[in-house]
Amino acid sequence: MSTLLLRLAAPLQAWGTDSKFEIRRTNREPSKSGVIGMLAAALGLPRNADLSELATLHFGVRVDRNGEVIKDYHTAKGKEAFVTERYYLSDAIFLVGLDSENRLLLEKLETALRYPYFPLFLGRRSCPPTLPLVLGIRDKNLETALREEENLNSIPESVRKSYRYIRLDCEPGEQMGAIARDLPISFNSEKREFGFRRAREVWLSEDEKIMEKEKLDYSVTREHDAMAEL
Repeated sequence: MSTLLLRLAAPLQAWGTDSKFEIRRTNREPSKSGVIGMLAAALGLPRNADLSELATLHFGVRVDRNGEVIKDYHTAKGKEAFVTERYYLSDAIFLVGLDSENRLLLEKLETALRYPYFPLFLGRRSCPPTLPLVLGIRDKNLETALREEENLNSIPESVRKSYRYIRLDCEPGEQMGAIARDLPISFNSEKREFGFRRAREVWLSEDEKIMEKEKLDYSVTREHDAMAEL
């Protein structure tokens, strides 16, 4: 088993899985559908492409810097002013892993991400990633690779305290974990489809209660530093 590791960091990211109409929310960590979409863009796949091979990749995220949820709004011209609320994650850093027994597939994805066919972005087109994006392939399973890779957070804990944890796909038949509706079936603009998957958490920090509280907090609690990842 091998694992392709990615570093997802940018001044802003947006990983929404339940956005509706004028409210566009973001999850607190990357979604599987968002990362698979980035892989499809790197490969140059059309929107109606078969995603089954990519969707079967075992997916996991390690949160190295939680970031802050901030809110922006957009207006659209028309007879009446139309306002949308859009939420973003600011200054977050994630280690994403994709593992497979098919190393050739991982090597193909690694090359595509280094030389993408379409521009890459972290959830929304206004959120390009900072470099390095690709960390390489490790000859380890997903959980081991995510546990053993060096911490990507370069800001001292005294400046910004992060509660580190791993969220990864459950094994087939495993009933533990939460259900997430971010398994991509089709990105066809006429009929986008997403399925369900189970994901479990592995905590790397002691204070779980504080982290649970922060995961539900969409308010701005600290000053946003848009240049932190540049």
